[in-house]
Amino acid sequence: MDVPRPAFKCFDDDGRPKRSGTVWTASAHILTAVIGSGVLSLAWAIAQLGWIAGPAVMFLFSFVTYYSTTLLSDCYRTGDPVSGKRNYTYMDAVQSILGGFRFKICGLMQFLNLFGTTIGYTIASSISMMAIKRSNCFHESGGKNPCHMSSNPYMIMFGVTEILLSTIKDFHQIWWLSTVAAIMSFTYSSIGLALGIIQVAANGVFKGSLTGISIGAVTQTQKIWRTFQALGDIAFAYSYSVVLIEIQDTVRSPPAESKTMKNATRISIAVTTTFYMLCGCMGYAAFGDAAPGNLLTGFGFYNPFWLLDVANAAIVVHLVGAYQVFAQPIFAFVEKQAAARFPDSDLVSKEFEIRFPGVRSPYKVNVFRTVFRSCFVVLTTVISMLMPFFNDVVGILGALAFWPLTVYFPVEMYIKQRKVERWSMKWVCLQMLSCGCLVVTVVAGVGSVVGVMLDLKVYKPFKTTY
Repeated sequence: MDVPRPAFKCFDDDGRPKRSGTVWTASAHILTAVIGSGVLSLAWAIAQLGWIAGPAVMFLFSFVTYYSTTLLSDCYRTGDPVSGKRNYTYMDAVQSILGGFRFKICGLMQFLNLFGTTIGYTIASSISMMAIKRSNCFHESGGKNPCHMSSNPYMIMFGVTEILLSTIKDFHQIWWLSTVAAIMSFTYSSIGLALGIIQVAANGVFKGSLTGISIGAVTQTQKIWRTFQALGDIAFAYSYSVVLIEIQDTVRSPPAESKTMKNATRISIAVTTTFYMLCGCMGYAAFGDAAPGNLLTGFGFYNPFWLLDVANAAIVVHLVGAYQVFAQPIFAFVEKQAAARFPDSDLVSKEFEIRFPGVRSPYKVNVFRTVFRSCFVVLTTVISMLMPFFNDVVGILGALAFWPLTVYFPVEMYIKQRKVERWSMKWVCLQMLSCGCLVVTVVAGVGSVVGVMLDLKVYKPFKTTY
């Protein structure tokens, strides 16, 4: 039976509703995912590395991320890049192209990273909310009150907001949230940059050194660990490959999804690197070795306090959206597995309609989706309250994601998909890239784990104050 032409236009080649994403919506999703809390730790990271290694490492990470994501975008379809079978998630791509044991390892690494990132964003948002409260307290007391407070109530507020937003069914329906979040990321990055420029002008000199924080200010051992941790922080700042396939699945065709995604990646990485270089370098130039771990909340700046409040409010709004970008792939995977295992269960598959007065269309609720997503948010909030170490958590997340998810799997899938001959020049270069990034991941991970262990020595659970 032929499908009526108007109905056919409403669906893509896989029978799903026609995708409507463009290069601009894809760019918004990427910018929401990538320009996050990571930008705030870059001044600290450059302070550990210095004026030579800091910017060089940042450019290196941007190039590696761009190159590997262009390889990954070619893996959205298996076989033919225009008409091949679609892979809806990162894990689908690994399973259809590589399969077997590597698929299971990829799933474990991806979901650990996504889960960890939601924890990192919960911590960062609470720090920004506290910064608003503390800056006003500090201003009112004329700097006499240290304004110490607990982060727990603010993490709970963030968690409640995410529970409400988690009722949004899937990625396709949060494009507006990503757009708002992307605007917010530019807002606070621009404020951080402007304050850095003003501080440099007030100092009358560019602070910092060619080799970073000096021995004496820290011990030689601390210098090594901090350098390693800085690599992890910069890696985290560029980490978004883990959701690239999910973003690509929102893009319409023609043109081919891979072409649109490569353009979106090019735009996003260029914008991101420009912002990162400006914010990181100006923050280091303003404060030198004393650059705070979080530029807008570490009280590197005290005035104008109202502008800091605007910047920190923008961070919170951005992280509210970014949390959903990273949580939605986990939601989709678990709900897909539950539907396959319990196809006849009303709790898993049935949508219950709730009508509100004055609202034309009913609100659809699925019991399993609501309960699971709420429990997920509660779990990430509790873990954040247990381990609220922003810089160290950021470093661990960056190390965890960078080599396996940003480099190894995209390279291996590209080699298999394009049938790159073993020991050819291209194969050798790709493997050298992968091995080099593995070394960076290991040293960054070690540095960040050491940082967490040092923090834990003086930490009491649920009793952290700032």
